Amino acid sequence: MRRTKQPQPEKSRKLRPLLVSTLRQERQSFVSESCKGLGEATTIASYNVHKCVGVDGRFDPDRTISVIRELDADLVALQEADQRFGERAGLLDLHSLERQTGLVPISLPISQGGHGWHGNVLLIRSGTVTAAHQLSLPGAEPRGALVVELKLESGPLRIIAAHLGLLRRSRALQAHTLLQAIGPGDDMPTLLMGDLNEWRLGKRSSLAGLEPHFGPLEAAIPSFPSRFPLWALDRVLAKPHDLISSIAVHNSPKARMASDHLPLRAVVRLGNRSDSQAERDALAAVA
Repeated sequence: MRRTKQPQPEKSRKLRPLLVSTLRQERQSFVSESCKGLGEATTIASYNVHKCVGVDGRFDPDRTISVIRELDADLVALQEADQRFGERAGLLDLHSLERQTGLVPISLPISQGGHGWHGNVLLIRSGTVTAAHQLSLPGAEPRGALVVELKLESGPLRIIAAHLGLLRRSRALQAHTLLQAIGPGDDMPTLLMGDLNEWRLGKRSSLAGLEPHFGPLEAAIPSFPSRFPLWALDRVLAKPHDLISSIAVHNSPKARMASDHLPLRAVVRLGNRSDSQAERDALAAVA
């Protein structure tokens, strides 16, 4: 995502340096008390790799792979991993990526000649892909998303990996399109993750339409720009809402240099989660 001259949101310009520093310190991570002891842990991550061009202007795919290795995740959603125009060639050495991380990209029904779909790539370490769909998202610029259903050792999981547009109206339309990928009454655990390009909350947020399915969109962790993160453009949302047990920004020296975004790393709980949830619901009903 090219944001070298992106204007700062009006409210961010008014923040005093001390307040901004405090926000950055307090919003580096989140841990959910309600998920402790539920099911088996799966580590996931989302990372906009900025076409492997760092904040120093260097194209360095090996550095990008090094950051992915630092994440040590079982599943990673990448954005901007392909060239945007022309042949849309993939920008990473997939053999080197697999050798260093154990991660491989899922196969897609339709190929644009790159690693993924409109720059979206889903990497997995193990598990079975039971379904994979590509979505073309509405809007003024070409955008897409992946909808992938997985059978993991810890249980079934649906991943919606997306990179939403820069225009607010486009993002609202794109969010509505993503919801259509989830059928009514569908109870499969689902993660929506990626660069959603939205930092606002409440009615001003273009993602407000997601709340009936993914729960209240609370203040997220700033991930952009990587050297001084102020804006929470990258998100990991869960259905059910308490699927995520912890989430943090990966703020290593190499990550601050390799892209204009910092990666997000989260732990989700699957497996025995439904039984534990049922027990809590029953206790709540008796209380």
